[in-house]
Amino acid sequence: MTYRVTLIPGDGTGPEVVSATRLVLEATGVSFDWDIQEAGVDVMDRYGTPLPDSVLDSIRTNKVALKGPITTPIGHGFRSVNVAIRKALDLYANVRPARAMQGIAGSFEDVDLVMVRENTEGLYAGIEHDVIPNVAAESIRIITRAASERVVRFAFDYARAQKRRLVTAVHKANILKATDGLFLKVAREIAEEYPDIEFNDRIVDNMCMKLVQRPREYDVLVAPNLYGDIVSDLCSGLVGGLGVAPGANIGNDMAVFEPVHGSAPKYAGQNKVNPIATILSGALMLRHLGETSAAKQVETAVATVVADGRSVTYDLKPTRDDPTAVGTREMAEAIVSAMG
Repeated sequence: MTYRVTLIPGDGTGPEVVSATRLVLEATGVSFDWDIQEAGVDVMDRYGTPLPDSVLDSIRTNKVALKGPITTPIGHGFRSVNVAIRKALDLYANVRPARAMQGIAGSFEDVDLVMVRENTEGLYAGIEHDVIPNVAAESIRIITRAASERVVRFAFDYARAQKRRLVTAVHKANILKATDGLFLKVAREIAEEYPDIEFNDRIVDNMCMKLVQRPREYDVLVAPNLYGDIVSDLCSGLVGGLGVAPGANIGNDMAVFEPVHGSAPKYAGQNKVNPIATILSGALMLRHLGETSAAKQVETAVATVVADGRSVTYDLKPTRDDPTAVGTREMAEAIVSAMG
């Protein structure tokens, strides 16, 4: 079977990590027909937007996409392309695994967490305006029962399918009693439908402390949009950083897979950046397509190369100026070799 997949290289270092990921995915023997679509700052002049309609149309047709990082301006310019894609396609569940690998300095051993983040509402919904320009601005946060129900149910279904033991709802219901209070109430209701899965909840600031102190006590976390974004980065930090953090955005009939990290434009074209987050996002895509053995093959090969420590990029070396560090492409080639 050949899978028709939308491929969005992105900008900055995106094309490099996506090219490396293609090399690895194609080496599994799974057949892909890549529908290449352009998005990001590099296409603004040509299309007048960083997200042409053709990109969304392609994903709607193919139902699955692999996407490289795309630059988001800070404090000005267009809103995040990533957020726009998630909203336009109703990709309501953002899934970010964080699993420890041998060979990554400073990471916690035996950590295996999954952050499930609500992806369509909250502060990231974009209901925001200036009250008095340059003096005061307002952002409105909306939490709904419908969105909370489906993302919490997704987290429990994911935990059950992956044979995980615990779902933790992350919130600030002690202060934000109406919005986070609703999210927590819904989470408790849904938990009663899954007696085979343990459930607890944590206030978000306490959750961050607990993850740093005792991350092995947690398993699947589910949270509103902003908290999920922040806590997932913390989880990534426990296992080596954003360079090894894959991600998936999943809706009812479509899914987009992408690394958690940004586009790092200052490194563009240097064959320098770590491709693991994008490669592991590709492995998540393989699992989504039902190609479980191929996904395991990729994940095992990545772990083997990282543990060996020779053919890895500069950020995975003991010091960042290590002259033995390899480039993006060379690390991908080493992963292919480890796949046998």
